[in-house]
Amino acid sequence: MPVTIKDIARAAGVSHTTVSRALKGNPAISAKTTKRIQELARQMGYTPSAVAQSLLSRQTWTIGMVITTIADPFVVQVVEGVEQVAQAADYSVFLATSHNNPDQEMAVVETLHRRRVDAIIVTSSRVGSLYSSQLDQIQIPIVLINNNQEGSAYLYSVAADDVQGAQLAVQHLITLGHHRIGYLGATNRVRSNRRRFTGYQDALKQAGIAPNPALVTYPNVDDDIERGQAGLDLFLTAGATAIFCYNDMISIGLLMACRRHGIAVPEQLSVVGFDDIEPGRYIMPALTTIAQPRLALGKRAMEMTLNLLNQQDVQDQVLPCELVVRQSTVRLNNPKSKI
Repeated sequence: MPVTIKDIARAAGVSHTTVSRALKGNPAISAKTTKRIQELARQMGYTPSAVAQSLLSRQTWTIGMVITTIADPFVVQVVEGVEQVAQAADYSVFLATSHNNPDQEMAVVETLHRRRVDAIIVTSSRVGSLYSSQLDQIQIPIVLINNNQEGSAYLYSVAADDVQGAQLAVQHLITLGHHRIGYLGATNRVRSNRRRFTGYQDALKQAGIAPNPALVTYPNVDDDIERGQAGLDLFLTAGATAIFCYNDMISIGLLMACRRHGIAVPEQLSVVGFDDIEPGRYIMPALTTIAQPRLALGKRAMEMTLNLLNQQDVQDQVLPCELVVRQSTVRLNNPKSKI
């Protein structure tokens, strides 16, 4: 059985109130008595009850964090960033998964709230306006990382700059001489997909290249790898020389399809991803991509959460992305060549 304050009081021959005050360093208890009781508590292996402390302080010193899935390589550094800041502030982080399902995401948020976490951080949120009334009733700080749904103005968010990142990707391809640049998008991330597609279009227009609908596709499949594999046929027909993909997993699927069709990357087709996940560094060829500041996203989200818990003003934040050039892109030798 765990050692209680009453056990210490019995061993010390004092009241449990005296023990409680001594363990907290209350000046009402003499220094000699405080030292004796604290030493006795250490010898007996006393550990303060987190439940009792949370009832007194109305804080659990825990943060609930909802991620898409533990298999998502994107979330690893995001979680690390959250935990670094949380641990420094003596908070624990509880992880739960939504599996990209808005209904399950809301159910997990409600479960964490019932567990009395002090705040909740949600990655790649899709709850948006679907559950505005429920979220409004939760009444604890909720911070979204890369919110993927409109209608969430009542929540706080930190996100990577999708438009700027997409512009970097397409500008890189244009500087390599590519004009027939395809966009391989995703239908299940409405907001971020629209922003990345906007960045794609903006970069083309700035270079005087008219966007071509024949070079844009959104394969109707749920898995990103399968989406990348399914997207190649359109680009074969449209004569693309380079493709910008919504994310790295789609890019990896596209590279797999290119290998199966005998298309050399980057000699015949340059490919750029988005996210800079770990697998993209080790595939062949190593993937040129847009790096989201994943560690910074996690840190900033937790910092915002702490500020909200301390009743400080918080503003939504957008963080810039960076281009990471590897081996999946190359200068186009013959601008008129097609796949």
